[in-house]
Amino acid sequence: MRKKFWLTLMVLSVGSVLTACGNDSEETSSDESNEADFSVITTFYPIYDFTQNIVGEEGNVELLVPAGTEPHDFEPSAQQIAEIQDSDAFVYHDENMETWVPDTVEGWEEGQLSIVQGTENIELMPGNEEDHDHEGEEHRGEGEHQHSHEYDPHTWVDPKLAIQEVEAIRDQLSEDYPEKEDAFAENAENYIGELEELDQEYEASFADAQQKSFVTQHAAFAYLAREYDLNQVPISGLSSEEEPSPERLAELKDYVEENDIQYIYFEENASDDIASTLADEANVELEVLNPLESLTDQQIDNGEDYISVMEDNLSALEKTTNTEGEEVQPEETDE
Repeated sequence: MRKKFWLTLMVLSVGSVLTACGNDSEETSSDESNEADFSVITTFYPIYDFTQNIVGEEGNVELLVPAGTEPHDFEPSAQQIAEIQDSDAFVYHDENMETWVPDTVEGWEEGQLSIVQGTENIELMPGNEEDHDHEGEEHRGEGEHQHSHEYDPHTWVDPKLAIQEVEAIRDQLSEDYPEKEDAFAENAENYIGELEELDQEYEASFADAQQKSFVTQHAAFAYLAREYDLNQVPISGLSSEEEPSPERLAELKDYVEENDIQYIYFEENASDDIASTLADEANVELEVLNPLESLTDQQIDNGEDYISVMEDNLSALEKTTNTEGEEVQPEETDE
């Protein structure tokens, strides 16, 4: 009799536990389903990182431009466009960067999804011929490419403008999805706090800069230079993948010596051969100044993000700004 009583009690207890677990599982699945119901597609890396920090656990944020891909040259496939149309929100930076956006969204049904422009409240600087790997008129190499912008789109390299972009994305998403407004606001506030700390680091470092001119292979840092009273000096005819010609090397050597340049900044690590050649022949060191247009899979796997890369950029720039020097004059090249 007593054995039967205890057996019945055990069965009831196990049933209660299973029921409770089942309810918890249903609630968890429901929460995950709600999050998955809200999908956001972003164009290239900084926009992805900004949006991810705003959306948080409220939805799923995806990156359209593959890791390590040059966003200037990117054109979405028909399948990718269909995926954007199936999402709840599409976040891009500016039509001067993602030049394909205006024609792509033109025929979409109004209200079909939320279309968010990150630079909505940012006034862009006039652009110029921005030369990735700067293919000068007499120094062009095979495989090099050139991008012209009516306006300079590289606002995100300025932490203050990054904050404005985060605020714009937050506001536009909140307007279209008011039920998530509180979560977006809280997430954005936390992230903006981190960006403000980054800005303060830059301000403190450059307040007493001994050298304000920095020489770069990729002219993507005009907004950063303007904000912190620095002078970006683009230089042509350099590639991170190909050694400069003997003629170009001789010109660089003269330019470096005339302006007492100690560092030239590349957008990515140059090959060891190129770094050695420039160091030996032109007596100049190479440093990485990442324009953050894209991160590689390895960088993402290593936990790098917008803030960590911008901190690396600061450390790289300090090698120049913490060293005494005169203003560097732009290089004169034959047209």
